[in-house]
Amino acid sequence: MRQRLTVILTFAVIIGLLALVSSLSYVKKDARQDLEIDPNRSTYHGGPTGMRALHDFLNESGYRVIRWKETPQKLLTDSGKLVKTFVVVGELKVRFTDAETDALVKWVATGGYLVFIDRNPQQDSNSAKPGAWDITVRRLELPTLGVNPADPKQMTDKVVALHPVQPTLLTRNVESVLPSRFASRMSIAPVPTGNQQTDDTTESDEEATPPPEAATTSPAPVVHMVDDKGALLVDYTYGAGKVVILTDPYIVSNGGIRLNDNLQLAINLLTAGDGLIAFDEYHQGRGRTENSFAGYFAGTPVLLVAAQIGLIVLLILWTTGRRFGRPLPLPQVDRRSSLEFVASMAELQQRARAFDLAIENIYTRMRRVLARHAGVDYNSSRSEIASRIAARGTIDAHKLETLMRQCEDVINGEPCTWRQSIDLVRRLREVERDLGLRMRSREVRQAAENI
Repeated sequence: MRQRLTVILTFAVIIGLLALVSSLSYVKKDARQDLEIDPNRSTYHGGPTGMRALHDFLNESGYRVIRWKETPQKLLTDSGKLVKTFVVVGELKVRFTDAETDALVKWVATGGYLVFIDRNPQQDSNSAKPGAWDITVRRLELPTLGVNPADPKQMTDKVVALHPVQPTLLTRNVESVLPSRFASRMSIAPVPTGNQQTDDTTESDEEATPPPEAATTSPAPVVHMVDDKGALLVDYTYGAGKVVILTDPYIVSNGGIRLNDNLQLAINLLTAGDGLIAFDEYHQGRGRTENSFAGYFAGTPVLLVAAQIGLIVLLILWTTGRRFGRPLPLPQVDRRSSLEFVASMAELQQRARAFDLAIENIYTRMRRVLARHAGVDYNSSRSEIASRIAARGTIDAHKLETLMRQCEDVINGEPCTWRQSIDLVRRLREVERDLGLRMRSREVRQAAENI
């Protein structure tokens, strides 16, 4: 027992040390510096480039907010009908595929409210094209490794606050917003006639562009924020829905949302569509996995600790399951004698009133012995067995055949009381004694040998 206790304590100490090492490595990984050149725009991220502050504020303020971890195709299903506003914030970890872009365009055309917040939205989705109007995005300055997104002075160096150009639903209660110096600008111009679709356009090109009805009937995009460099915030109608483009994620990020009226602008953008607001987490690399358990503990040391424990368990099973000598049979200990087994079966049959089973157990062996004694096959008829036995001894053939028929009738389901069953067994034993078959003595001898 002491040896086993020592082994158990040793394994407990090893597991504790592994858990401690995993926890320390996890904390070190989580302390990685947040960079504007490689931001993390997920609503789970609490760093300066993340979106957690806006998500939590909307959730605690009573707005219906979810994290969308499915592909955009799910927006067209019954579960996606509840989503009224879909928010995509770049830069994305997983790029949009053609099928996902087509599904998102279709969802907007049927009445969805899409919010793009990115410094280069056309690079991440073709749905930013307004049909009859061409929106061109221009990058003014690119972030570098030396820029700290947590420092507002570095992010807004030499930046002048922007004021709304007109009172709209998106600029309600907004006096000014302060973007970063890396914000892009948009310019809007009508699409020249020469760029319109012609009759010889291929089928694949037609599927990649908005429907003709949206291209010919959509009004001009509305500019809400603009300066001498270009527009910062625009929106336009697409089909029955609407698309909003903001070219600076810093305004809604954890590091910049508290500046000026950036928070108010973010609230206006996301709540203008009414209903459920879904933040796209699928393209931030947090899509729903087949193993929900592993997805729940992703990014924590729990999975590593579980893998280490599993490895230790497999090692223990492998070492204890190996044979280091010749195979030896296990000792067979007969805990009950044959007579005890017979007594138990007899008691069970008596309680269940299964007298037919008792008759069957005795008569089956008796018929086999009688057939052997008569020199005939086991499946021979009763009359043939009885006549041959009567010819060789003093047994009356008619009585023996009657006894065999009564036993078989009971076996086949004829009602029988315990007195009748005892009488049938007694008569079978008399036939055994008269013929000198000595079945009973042989059974007793075999039972004694097995004890």
